Amino acid sequence: MKKLSKIIAVLTLAVSISQTAFAAEIPIESALYGTSDEVYTMMESLIGGVLDEVQSGLGYQPAWAKANRIVYDAVLAHQTNGHRYAELAGIARNAIYRYRDMYLRPEYYAEQDEKIRQMLSDLIVDVQNGKPYYEAIDEAYTRIYKSVDPNYEPNNEIGVDSIYLDIPAVDGMMFARAKNSCLKQYLKLNNYRKSGGDNVALFLFGTLFVDILGKRWYN
Repeated sequence: MKKLSKIIAVLTLAVSISQTAFAAEIPIESALYGTSDEVYTMMESLIGGVLDEVQSGLGYQPAWAKANRIVYDAVLAHQTNGHRYAELAGIARNAIYRYRDMYLRPEYYAEQDEKIRQMLSDLIVDVQNGKPYYEAIDEAYTRIYKSVDPNYEPNNEIGVDSIYLDIPAVDGMMFARAKNSCLKQYLKLNNYRKSGGDNVALFLFGTLFVDILGKRWYN
């Protein structure tokens, strides 16, 4: 009987570990470029359960309320290794938004992911072969805009207010998926990936640099 109890305890522990290991990950496009693996692992430990709930249908606002409290308490308790609330809360918001959007539009995401893969397949190969990420994502943005308006031409003049530019309206998720595809390959090429998974560190500082220079603002 004691042996059976031990076996049950071990199996229970194994299931618990397995569930933790496969908790929802922070999407690659949800954190600042250069974010460390430590931050990703920490955030998944903090809000992975909330992201699981979002994947099961929990709304954005209640999910954000839960995640915000978890992050806030962790920062106050000095459990974030010096990382500040604003940084971690931003990652949490972006991750929740992405998972909620995917939950609400699964068919659209599947359709657009395939479209983006086809549209950027050669660019992804170029990144694998050493093409600089910023050059690749800049070209990816132009292709995405041209898929909506074939006459679109990027204006790279520095100092021009984007409000005066003729930029077609594009769903922001297309840019996010383009970043995901290109940056993942770039970071793999440079052996910078999260331990234990394929997700790697990323975020908007790097891509914002491209946005500013190329005037590719979200619509």
